[in-house]
Amino acid sequence: MSGGVNDAERLARAALTRLTEPGDEHVGRWLRQLGAVELVRALTGAGPPPEGARPDRLEGCRARAQTLDPGADLAAVARLGGRFLCPGEPEWPGQLDDLGDARPIGLWVRGSANVRLWALRSVAVVGARACTDYGSHVAALLGSGLAERGWVVVSGAAFGVDGAAHRGALAAGGATVAVLASGIDVPYPRGHAELIARIAEQGLVLAELPPGGHPTRSRFVLRNRVIAALTRGTVVVEAEYRSGSLVTARRARALGRQTMGVPGPVTSGLSAGVHELLREGACLVTDADEIAELVGSIGELAPERRGPVVPRDLLEPGARRALEAVPGRGGGELALIARNAGMGRDRTLASLYELRALGFVERLGDRWQLADAASTSGTPKPPGRRPPVRRGGP
Repeated sequence: MSGGVNDAERLARAALTRLTEPGDEHVGRWLRQLGAVELVRALTGAGPPPEGARPDRLEGCRARAQTLDPGADLAAVARLGGRFLCPGEPEWPGQLDDLGDARPIGLWVRGSANVRLWALRSVAVVGARACTDYGSHVAALLGSGLAERGWVVVSGAAFGVDGAAHRGALAAGGATVAVLASGIDVPYPRGHAELIARIAEQGLVLAELPPGGHPTRSRFVLRNRVIAALTRGTVVVEAEYRSGSLVTARRARALGRQTMGVPGPVTSGLSAGVHELLREGACLVTDADEIAELVGSIGELAPERRGPVVPRDLLEPGARRALEAVPGRGGGELALIARNAGMGRDRTLASLYELRALGFVERLGDRWQLADAASTSGTPKPPGRRPPVRRGGP
């Protein structure tokens, strides 16, 4: 017995991951009504069939039952240093319960971290497999930036955006979780075998399929619901209109999670799906700070975005008005500048002398004109380089 789940239920749930497909709501309903042990009996012919079960479904389950050995599956995972996690155990991430009858029967896990605790502060970063260099770069930046801020990066270990996000988190010495559409002992894609092994060492690898399970198109789609439910929010970096990443994001939105998208060129088909998601109400994000602001706790605010500050931005209002009132060509006398500024002569004169000390204007006899640098770039000319000024009254 472990955390409210006895050995019989653990074996039965492990058997169900081999007898049935992930995310089957009919199976979820039967499991809720009958319990794991009785459902295994019902699906394998050892007991009455579940209510509403079609003959072809029962036939398929009984065919799979010919090689059923949940004890061997549990032993195989244990040899990998893994475990099988069931609902009701202390480590079970409760947010997966939001999936209702589509909730995973159990999770096959590799990695020593606590799944429930890591999921509490996690963000999914997903996107196109055939992404652009831009998409790969952005995904890696988001992965590393989120990891540096103490967030767990969750993705599907696929080529493209997924892999870049995982690598970004790993490079920052952070936490990352790969949710596979295969068994945890079957790295897919094969080209990411080394990456998935690194994630298992430094983070977590999760799967609904038992050892030896191979991915199919439908299993990839169903896997996405786990990524959406497990995390606080989903960020899509690049995606075409029919991308599975959009399925993840829309499922996240339906579950009440934050849905975010990174914009790209409007001429790129790989950004078209993200832009559609943004039109549907997803939040536009450009970096890890903005993601953390949306999914984090009170006070996790992104820094204020401002353009560069130029010297004239720091002037007090009177000096700024006087500077704007100095004619651009040839300058002008005090009376003209005061009239242009809408200020009295004394205040205008005081402001002009302040501007002269700062290098914004020059005085030539009775006229005031913009310093050369001020008239071209908005930056004052260094005071030491100004020409000598004739002494005299205003």
